Parts: sequence; C-alpha cells; structure tokens
Amino acid sequence: MGRFQPFHLGHVYVINEILKEVDEVIIGIGSAQLSHSLENPFTAGERLTMISKSLFEEGTGKPSYIIPINDVNNNSLWVSHVRSLTPPFQRVYSGNPLVKRLFTERGVEVVTPPLYNRKEYSGTEIRKRILSGEEWEHLVPGAVVEIIREVKGEERMRGS
Repeated sequence: MGRFQPFHLGHVYVINEILKEVDEVIIGIGSAQLSHSLENPFTAGERLTMISKSLFEEGTGKPSYIIPINDVNNNSLWVSHVRSLTPPFQRVYSGNPLVKRLFTERGVEVVTPPLYNRKEYSGTEIRKRILSGEEWEHLVPGAVVEIIREVKGEERMRGS
C-alpha cells in the first residue's frame, strides 16, 4: 500500500524483496482520488501505468495486481473497503503506522518491509528535486521518467 507519488527505485527494491517471500503481490495505490497537487501530482491511472510498466521492465516474473484505492476517511471502514476492492490476501506489507494498526486490529498479519536508501528514494525527495530543477531521473525507473514527461508532470508540479 502506498501513494507512489511517484513510483521510484526504492519501491522496486521493496516489491522485489516481498516477491522473494510470496507467490504474488497486490499493490494498493492509496489516495487514488488525489492528483494535481504538490503532494499528490499524479493521477491513479498515471501511477498504475508507472508501476505496471516498471515491473514489466524489471521482469519480476510473478503475478502482480495493481489496484487504485480511494480514501474513505473513516478508519473503522477502511480495511473492509480495501478487502472489497482486492483479491483475498493473508498478509500486508506496510511501514505506515496507521495502516499497520488498522490491519492488525482486524487480525491480518502485518510485516514492515525493508527500506532502501530512504533519504534519496522517497516521493517527497523526488518531488522536491523536480520542483527545484535538480536531477531526479536516476531515482526512478526509466518507465516513470517517460510517463512523467509524457503527462508533462514537471510542468504540472511547477504550475507552468
């Protein structure tokens, strides 16, 4: 579960580590209804495309489901909402304290995945670099660079 704003090489690393433990992975695109802001610049469709093309390039070789999940703004309903949108699952991987608590309270096993160079590989850092005109392309898969350029994501973020 993540916002993937944008999908970056840290995400690729975590997904590959998870795929060492499981046969398939369900990737939930959180806050799917949000886009066109500095914190959430990309649409759910753009994020879904970033993830699917990046995983294809990586050649993970295992099935992945990528599912946009809108916020419901009601923590007591959120786990049921997620379950209604996804195939069945037994385990959740998340570093988000609220996600961990909500799923644990519902009896779902929660695992905190390993992070990979979190200082560089974070959506916040990448968005900051895009806004300031710094190099960011080396922090994301090639497919993500292409999609951001195709949708004019840099200009969207800068308000141009």
